Amino acid sequence: MNTKSLLTIALGLLASLVAQAGISAADASRLGNDLTPLGGEKAGNADGSIPAWNGGITTAPAGYQPGQHHPDPFADDAVKFTITGANADQYADKLSAGHLALLKAYAGYSMPIYASHRSASNPQRIYDATKANATTAALTEGGNGITGSVIGTPFPIPQNGLEVIWNHLTRYRGVAASRHISQAAPQRNGSYNLVDFDDEFLFNYVREGITEKDLDNVLIYFKQAVTAPARLAGSILVVHETMDQVKEPRRAWLYNTGQRRVRRAPNVAYDNPGTAADGMRTSDQFDMFNGAPDRYDWKLVGKKEMYVPYNSYKLHSGSLKYKDILTPLHINQGLTRYELHRVWVVDATLKAGTSHVYSRRTFYVDEDSWQILAVDQYDGRGQLWRVSEAHCINYYDALTFWSTLEVHTDLLAGRYLAIGLDNEGKMYDFSLVRTPQDYTPSTLRQEGVR
Repeated sequence: MNTKSLLTIALGLLASLVAQAGISAADASRLGNDLTPLGGEKAGNADGSIPAWNGGITTAPAGYQPGQHHPDPFADDAVKFTITGANADQYADKLSAGHLALLKAYAGYSMPIYASHRSASNPQRIYDATKANATTAALTEGGNGITGSVIGTPFPIPQNGLEVIWNHLTRYRGVAASRHISQAAPQRNGSYNLVDFDDEFLFNYVREGITEKDLDNVLIYFKQAVTAPARLAGSILVVHETMDQVKEPRRAWLYNTGQRRVRRAPNVAYDNPGTAADGMRTSDQFDMFNGAPDRYDWKLVGKKEMYVPYNSYKLHSGSLKYKDILTPLHINQGLTRYELHRVWVVDATLKAGTSHVYSRRTFYVDEDSWQILAVDQYDGRGQLWRVSEAHCINYYDALTFWSTLEVHTDLLAGRYLAIGLDNEGKMYDFSLVRTPQDYTPSTLRQEGVR
């Protein structure tokens, strides 16, 4: 075959790849019209139980000041009805397998259902970038990374399950943020010990003016310091969350107080245990799902109306104590709020020849924010094992819809893990200013010895 023929084939393949990138300009024009700027259906449902999206929450309630716990804009809403184990079958078509299992397993477990409010919002620059990404974004080979996308949602009109998951991984959560949170894994009798964390995030992907080249394959910079209990305090983890973790695994370093040294931490990934979580979650369950998607086959089941945790301001309240939330077997469900929303359903099944403690995971992803709201996780026998929930609010000071508390319930052990408790601590700080240079091993080393 001569050089001219090879060039013709190469150009044809390149043209084919370009053609597969993004969606058509006509489809992209739907964003901000019949679709929300992030790709949700702008209209409500037929019976009005899901309202139309009107922009979400864009201003804080009167009197709110950054640094305060976010007041509940829907505090006057009354419970419409409550789902319990006794009436769960009546609502089964709008419940996940995990929620049905929780309702059946625990006599005291209930789901208070409230009026639906589509409160999710983002800054205008995220909407503008999303529209630009829509016609250029593409999955890299194997779907383990993305290209042609920066700042906004890459796939606002998703064509497959992996695109939905990438929308979750890249969703807007502010540019930089710090938080002071607690974690607890109560025993069956309700006794628990708190683990306290200072977390920092620099969401590299959404930094204003950043280009794909500037990213240097880093999606997020993350730092987590354990501050209590004393036996764990002082250890610090720094992570560079790479875009394509198959091409370049996530970079992670750990400062160990006992050794007073910084070491690489290659095991902070996949199904390795989460930090100080008493074996109740895997590393890739943090933020509901994170990291490389390469061990699963991802199927887009479709979109459906479901009762999901939403607008969880009551659970977020600064007037609560942790003991008010952390009750035996499951959190205090009287403090939760569930609403009817449309969610994307994505089913992930373990690939042959790979390994993970979860053989299957079903994700329920909010159409308005791309936040994963619930996950059903199955063991190697195909039995439902763990159920995860993200109880979310709109953080007014950043215009982001993000979790205030994650709960991972182990049906087989009869226990749960609650991470993100912030009722007794300082509120998220979205005014934090950070650069990538703040997350280097040398910076970690200097911080660790102080």
